[in-house]
Amino acid sequence: MPLYNAERYLEEALESLLNQTFEDFELIISDNASTDGTAEICHEFANRDKRIRYVRNPRNLGAARNYNRVFELATGRYFKWAAGDDVCAPEFLRKCIQVLDRYQDVVLCYAKTKLLDEQGRISRHYEDGLNLVSYSPSGRFLQLMYNIRQCNAIFGVMRSGVLKQTRLIGNFIDSDTCLLAELSLHGKFHEIPRYLFYRRHHPQASSANRADQDQLEFFDPGLKGKVAMTNWRHLRENLLALKRARIKYSQKILPAIYLLGTMFVQPGEYMREINQALRFLMRQHLS
Repeated sequence: MPLYNAERYLEEALESLLNQTFEDFELIISDNASTDGTAEICHEFANRDKRIRYVRNPRNLGAARNYNRVFELATGRYFKWAAGDDVCAPEFLRKCIQVLDRYQDVVLCYAKTKLLDEQGRISRHYEDGLNLVSYSPSGRFLQLMYNIRQCNAIFGVMRSGVLKQTRLIGNFIDSDTCLLAELSLHGKFHEIPRYLFYRRHHPQASSANRADQDQLEFFDPGLKGKVAMTNWRHLRENLLALKRARIKYSQKILPAIYLLGTMFVQPGEYMREINQALRFLMRQHLS
């Protein structure tokens, strides 16, 4: 659980994890130098439950490094990221682990999602469309690319050994999308056909709409004032993931064509980012 100033919903999120029917797990919390009451809440829960391991970073490392830090500290065969404002039903872990134990070709298991509003009311039943059961890596990759919008599946349970083979969370906007795409090349995604995950949407959430510069700084404070170039970065990272994947060359062709084709389908988006980068370089040169 990577956190930064998460006090508002943190107790509910922690309770939902500690009340899981599957109890044999360690809850690693990495606090990104929060300035609110996050640390006090974590210490209180850690004193009550020995499964909690609380670590506080001396400064805000950014979301990307903090997400990766909790994985680096983990030792289990399976791994799950958890947000400080989401809620898991009591059977979430048990159901996901049962699938991973039974099907060795499944690399990620997640449950169907209900979206919560700021007051905790259910605002929507969400369809992720990421039940990727094809035996074809290219088929899974393309299905993910066609369907992915919100990255709820990133909060599913994954095989740690497979996750280690990826670049993890990158320091760029929507990098969790690229991580899921790379994982789809390694194996199947299984969706539990029950609503066991509750994703909260609120104005302070990291997923709330905000300017590109704010999003970039959220992922990596060291990139403050830099140009996002999100489409180009996604294209690069997805192509590199294809190159790294230990799959047949024939399975890489269609995904590569799809990725390169996005430049022709949405040329305006790619040109807009180039223009932004050129203006940024000009301002730097003239300053």
